[in-house]
Amino acid sequence: MGIDFSPARWDAVKKNYALWWEGKLDRPLIYTVLGGKDPGRALPSTPLLDQSNCHLLSVPAKDIIDRIDYELSTQTYLGDSFPFFNMICFGPGIVAAFLGAELDNATGKVWFRPKEIKPIHELHFEYDPNNVWLNRLKDIYREGMKRWQGQVLMSMPDLGGTLDILSTFRPADLLLTDLYDEPEEAKRLTWELHELWIRYFRELHEVTEPYSPGWSDWAGMYCEEPSYILQCDFCYMLSPKMFDEFVKPELQAMCQYLPRSFYHLDGVGQLNKLDSLLEIKELDGVQWVPGAGKPDMAHWPEVYRKIAASDKNIQICGAFDCLLAVAKQTGKPGRIFGGFWQADSYEKELRRLIESYTG
Repeated sequence: MGIDFSPARWDAVKKNYALWWEGKLDRPLIYTVLGGKDPGRALPSTPLLDQSNCHLLSVPAKDIIDRIDYELSTQTYLGDSFPFFNMICFGPGIVAAFLGAELDNATGKVWFRPKEIKPIHELHFEYDPNNVWLNRLKDIYREGMKRWQGQVLMSMPDLGGTLDILSTFRPADLLLTDLYDEPEEAKRLTWELHELWIRYFRELHEVTEPYSPGWSDWAGMYCEEPSYILQCDFCYMLSPKMFDEFVKPELQAMCQYLPRSFYHLDGVGQLNKLDSLLEIKELDGVQWVPGAGKPDMAHWPEVYRKIAASDKNIQICGAFDCLLAVAKQTGKPGRIFGGFWQADSYEKELRRLIESYTG
């Protein structure tokens, strides 16, 4: 049976997402995936690629793609969804591993550890064409392009934010001190990482470019143009003034480089940077995550009204009632992307929601 998604469905996805990015859609994008469909073949013996097994380099890339194909063949794509595989399975901030950090997934989740902690003025980052993780990703992408010929979108891995990557090599307590004691060194390394980040982004897309139907990242939003969700979780610990000095210039340069960009605003400690973020003309949208133990996304109307008032898009991930609440709070449902993965438990409600917007 295989993956059930036609070229005509892809044409509709491309049209609707293009309108959404331009702020011209009159409804939310609603990404809904259901499981349980008969794939029409036996389950492969290879485990599905995730953070717990991404270190198994002996598994052929072809077998990894075959297992992903099986998984996608069990899915039903409703609303604005499409066949998609999330390459966050190599962990958050894989650029650190491209630059020599150790990938540690002993807990089942990926963390990156420096092989040694050097003084900041001795730290330099260089491109390594023989890096095992970079080449492993390229191999998997090549096999996916060969197998699916444009039917499936494989996301960009979670490359990480530049200051987050730097904090792998200069752990948080040291890097915070560096910003006071060695600000120029911190800025030097930030821009070194900026250039390398762009190089990795380009190289990975060169592998997928002949067949990929478009671009996406771990957040799952589709775009026909190069796009990415940017972040700086480290700045949770920074004042707005230090954010403007150490984070915003590089972030703005990244938004200028990318035709489409989002920002992952993670936790209440980043809310004091929102006004500054919204000043970045080239930034297209914000994904607000309140954080563990905080009220869900329906309970932050002042945040979403501010984002919508700046004519930027919004991503909502979670319960569909949050999407409805934010659409009402902002009065701009066409600015919202709602992502609902593994949505089988509330299928009927989501089908009604999709029908209410699409007819």
